[in-house]
Amino acid sequence: MAVAGSLALTACGGDAKTGSPAAAKTTAPAADSKPKIAVTGAFMPEPAMADMAGGFLVVKNSGSVADRLKSVTASAFSGKAEIHETTADGKMKEAKEGFPVPANGTLELKRGGKHIMFLEVKQKPKKGDKVAVELHFEKAGTVQVDMPVEAATHNPQQHH
Repeated sequence: MAVAGSLALTACGGDAKTGSPAAAKTTAPAADSKPKIAVTGAFMPEPAMADMAGGFLVVKNSGSVADRLKSVTASAFSGKAEIHETTADGKMKEAKEGFPVPANGTLELKRGGKHIMFLEVKQKPKKGDKVAVELHFEKAGTVQVDMPVEAATHNPQQHH
């Protein structure tokens, strides 16, 4: 019976003497084989128009695998939310393919660049309100963010 137990441990990759798993001795898949997404600096300037608003934030990926922000929803707040980018001629266009989030990198959504557009706003938010937003990533899945509403002129300096 003891011999069978030792053989079973060896076959399962364990060390018969210490009982430690063989994975501790060999190279296992990296623990960070998925993106590690964190969202910081989220805010929405108090909108001037009643039916649309913009949103800004920073997505940090500390993982060794890239990801992609595919879409955004805020169903309690707006009928439609899109991710947009401002083109060189100052016009906005929807980013239908989403935005890449590089491995060990950052995606910055800011004024005059990539951003979130909330359309068909159900009730115009005021400074001090918070808007629940869902960011949908290709690999990391859905990340919930509470986006505070700030003064219309709010434009924080981003530090990296």
